[in-house]
Amino acid sequence: MGIRISYVFFAIGFVCICYSCREGSSKKERGGTQENVSLLQARFSKLLEYPLDANAIPRSFTKEIGKTRKVTSADWTSGFFPGNLWLLYRLTQDSAYLERAEKWTAFIQKEQFNDNTHDTGFMINCSFGNGLQFAEKKEYEAVVLQTAKTLSTRYRDRVGCIRSWDFNADEWDFPVIIDNMMNLELLFKATALSGDSTYYKIADTHARTTMANHFRADFSTYHVVDYDTITGAVRKKQTHQGHDDGSSWARGQSWAIYGYTMAYRFTQNKAYLERAKAAADYFLTSGKLPADGVPYWDFKDPKIPDAPRDVSAAAITASALYDLHRYTDRDDYSDYADAVVTVLEEEYLLQEENNSPFLLDHSTGNKPKSDEIDEPIVYADYYFLEALVKKRKLLVP
Repeated sequence: MGIRISYVFFAIGFVCICYSCREGSSKKERGGTQENVSLLQARFSKLLEYPLDANAIPRSFTKEIGKTRKVTSADWTSGFFPGNLWLLYRLTQDSAYLERAEKWTAFIQKEQFNDNTHDTGFMINCSFGNGLQFAEKKEYEAVVLQTAKTLSTRYRDRVGCIRSWDFNADEWDFPVIIDNMMNLELLFKATALSGDSTYYKIADTHARTTMANHFRADFSTYHVVDYDTITGAVRKKQTHQGHDDGSSWARGQSWAIYGYTMAYRFTQNKAYLERAKAAADYFLTSGKLPADGVPYWDFKDPKIPDAPRDVSAAAITASALYDLHRYTDRDDYSDYADAVVTVLEEEYLLQEENNSPFLLDHSTGNKPKSDEIDEPIVYADYYFLEALVKKRKLLVP
């Protein structure tokens, strides 16, 4: 009860969000709700205006040099930009976004056969999956199903998981990252579309194995768990993108919250619901969440409060908590989601003069590698838009 009360107090504090209190940052006054709405709409148009190019899918933006980082469809983030356009179509019902989403989505199609990554779930579900859902494009079903078939080749029954990465073979035998929970949604959908339970069973087994091995006693998460391919035993628990092996990487915690909320939606397994709640409660009550609800990139970075924020972690969590609220009726979850969507709209939007095809600033990609630090990143926009769609009750999975 004490935890719940403390968070309600925290949520009430969100009403007086003060971004200017954020350490090491400044606030440009925009003065009024209508101006914020206009700025958001102006930012939407930046995505629509970005020129079509299969080899220049926008991933992030380096402000210091004014340059967009562009990738091909093989990059793990490739599906988010077309996904953003599908979400904008759902928000606006403007056919211009529909037409653009279809064209960008077509660039990702070949990844349905890519068996070198676990992230085809992100690539295809965010693009083709959203097109199937929001525009009833039945022809997209075949791509989703082929992707599920391809992704399933990375599953090993001995381990009970889908392999995440193929690099660092001298260090890892069979690495599985908490992010991989997100790719299970495509497998669950594939069973729903085809009636083939194989995909469901793989996703469910992966979720159960991850639940057993990726969480600490306080329900913070390890980033990487490495398994022995012969015995299936855990070899190592460590990080790759967090501060250290014992720290709590904020976006990893967000993936866990979202992943287990999603897994509960498809399976109705109450153990998954309880795990989603436990992961969310750690996120909300760790004592290291700033007043505006946008976490530092790692909850245990010793440089807090002089550490980078991660808007993407806030957006992912907000989207997940809209769903978790529906399953639990816990108002602290929807309070956080509502407050964060508001603060992202009011305080973290890029200004209109920035012509990059992004919405939000201040995400952190890979801090240990000094890569994409305090920048606009495409997946932050994706989960912000998804949360906005859910807030407006335009998407009820």
